[in-house]
Amino acid sequence: MNRRGALAMLSGSLVLGGTLGARAQPATKVRRIGMLFPGDNSPSEEISLWAAVRALGWSEGHNLVIENRYARFKPELLRSYAEELVRLNVEIIGTTGNDATVAAKNATTRIPIIMALAVEPIGAGLVASLARPGGNVTGFSHPYVELDAKRMALLRELLPTAQRIGVLADPSNRHTKVMREDRERALRSLGMEPIVVEIAADSELENAVAEVARRGARALTILGSYMFYVNRVLIMRAALRHALPTIVSSSEYVEAGGLLSLSHDSAENDRIFAYFVDKILRGAKPADLPVQQPSRFWLLINLKTAKALGLTIPQSMLLRANEVIQ
Repeated sequence: MNRRGALAMLSGSLVLGGTLGARAQPATKVRRIGMLFPGDNSPSEEISLWAAVRALGWSEGHNLVIENRYARFKPELLRSYAEELVRLNVEIIGTTGNDATVAAKNATTRIPIIMALAVEPIGAGLVASLARPGGNVTGFSHPYVELDAKRMALLRELLPTAQRIGVLADPSNRHTKVMREDRERALRSLGMEPIVVEIAADSELENAVAEVARRGARALTILGSYMFYVNRVLIMRAALRHALPTIVSSSEYVEAGGLLSLSHDSAENDRIFAYFVDKILRGAKPADLPVQQPSRFWLLINLKTAKALGLTIPQSMLLRANEVIQ
């Protein structure tokens, strides 16, 4: 669903009844929402998101206009796009990720902001608390520390004798320091040693994966980074060449050839976002709407990759998987 640049404004129409005394029906009021994405558009994800909103009575082309802004993995564009949405006087700004939410929050204290996904929003200064967010920001909080610990536990279950685990880190990402500390803590708590390799440019990616293998790592994990996401196919192929199972944070990496991902359930995320849209368009204030957290996680396993690596996925893990790529 590509709504970029599309404005669907409806005009009221006169509806005549069966008698001379019939009155005109009031025109449908059209509401406007801005969406600020750090990456590119994903038609399938947008269809799912707006289907959840539509189920609550709000639909584009009827009573809703969507203003999408995509930074295309250039975070420096987020500020200007956020300011543009404020000038358009949208009634809500929906954001994905911390960078987009920070950009929106810096652009306005008046327009409600709904985080479709933000990591540890209290620590990031986006909300005062989950129960009482205060200000103009609320939405969906991603429990990064808890979820990352679960991923590392799956890694230990999959490779019970592994001692050294590779970690790719992008030092240009302002969240890397905290994510790295959490990842190292989770690995050490499970008796594994993190082998961290930092990458400053795309051209270093393949050599970085080779370096992880050279230093004796038995598997590869990846910290959040626009650079890594954009180059996920290259990274997954390099990991396969060096016989490194990859435990990652999103299904897109697994679809690119990774072994296993554990992430939030996107369908639940869509429903939560739709709930906030509906509440705010009907008059609720973000400060009064507690931030919500996921109750379900999505485990995806790529059996094709497992076969290429000569790995047998434990039956107990397969039974827990929400989806398996054959």
